[in-house]
Amino acid sequence: LNHLSLLIRSMEGTLNNSQEWRSTLADFGSINSVPYSAHTEATENRGISDVRRTFCLFVTFDLLFITLLWIIELNANGGIKDQLTKEVIDYDFHTSLFDVFVLALFRFTVLTLAYALYRLRHWGAVAITTLITSAILIAKVIITELLSQGVFGYLIPIISFILAWIETWFLDFKVLPKEAENNNRLLPAGGVTERAPLIHPRTFSEGQFYSPPESIAGELAK
Repeated sequence: LNHLSLLIRSMEGTLNNSQEWRSTLADFGSINSVPYSAHTEATENRGISDVRRTFCLFVTFDLLFITLLWIIELNANGGIKDQLTKEVIDYDFHTSLFDVFVLALFRFTVLTLAYALYRLRHWGAVAITTLITSAILIAKVIITELLSQGVFGYLIPIISFILAWIETWFLDFKVLPKEAENNNRLLPAGGVTERAPLIHPRTFSEGQFYSPPESIAGELAK
């Protein structure tokens, strides 16, 4: 009878041990699945970043500042109505600053569509706008007569050139690296630190210290 009760206790300990391992594996899977779903939901619901919003505001400032300078230049040279007719309707590349305003409008349209609406994570769009702006402004300064038109003749092209290159620098050295850093920071915060360890520290009860069934069967045979 003593051997029979010992055999029954050992079988009960084996069943309890297997059930604990099953519950441990189930907990391990449930713990690992929660951070992934949370990380996916956070990625989908995340809006435009603060540094990207600042970049879009600077692009808007670029357009408004160039527009303001151009309006001041029109008003300073004999009235807005007459100068609009001269620089827009009777456009001349050598004397008009209307193309500088068009370049600012071009930068604003392309950059807001690319980095605010479509949220691109590449510098290609700003490189194109800066390259086109720089080429036209350099050609305009070289072959035109803007310097003979007073301070605005060279002030507006220079400011437009500087703003275009500031946009390129800001996106390439501030926006894209900062967003990449934030995305990398989400991975350990959502998937690594909350992941359960592979081996759990467990405490054993007295019923779990038992002899293998083979040894008990041998004792019964004796």
